[in-house]
Amino acid sequence: MSRLIAGARGLFRRHPFVTNSAIYGSLYVGAEYSQQYVSKRWLAAPEEREDIDYTIVGRYAVMGTAIYAPTLYAWYKWLDGTFPGTLKKTIVKKLMLDQFILTPYCLTIFYAGMALMEGSDDIFLELREKFLPTFQRSCVFWLPAQVLNFLFIAPRFRIIYMGVCGMIWVNILCWIKRQSLTTDAATDIATVKSPIPTTTTTATSKTISNVKA
Repeated sequence: MSRLIAGARGLFRRHPFVTNSAIYGSLYVGAEYSQQYVSKRWLAAPEEREDIDYTIVGRYAVMGTAIYAPTLYAWYKWLDGTFPGTLKKTIVKKLMLDQFILTPYCLTIFYAGMALMEGSDDIFLELREKFLPTFQRSCVFWLPAQVLNFLFIAPRFRIIYMGVCGMIWVNILCWIKRQSLTTDAATDIATVKSPIPTTTTTATSKTISNVKA
């Protein structure tokens, strides 16, 4: 076990960007896969069980590995370098910047990016519908989590802490992503989308035929 821990620390030290990308990508894939498994295999009746949609899992892998990971790595490297220490004033600055600059950017990238990969005609529709409730939930979740992070967690252990919190948050994002759009929004899409058969299991496709982090 000690060798494993030492090896992990060595990876963080020698290849921080690659390690962070792999961890965040794995978290996104794990969150989406677990949600599909629970909803399609575990909770579903035997006659209603479905296969895991690996196309959707792949989208979360792209989002977590290629988009979110570089953003978060660069952001926290800049934030810790610009505002070092754990003074109350420093913590407040970090919290405000993190929640009101990084979070809106990540949520926009999440909803718009996922809609783009899904081939949506209006890539900003889901963003308009879900940005505010998602941001409100993120305030409830991330503000207390980041207070603990900036106050008590050493920078070298931050990725482990963020990994645990991130796994929970990604599950929340996956759940919100599956929620139905409003009736008006769904009707708007139905009037412009061609009736192309799809196997997508996202909430949007379920409502109509069937965005970040």
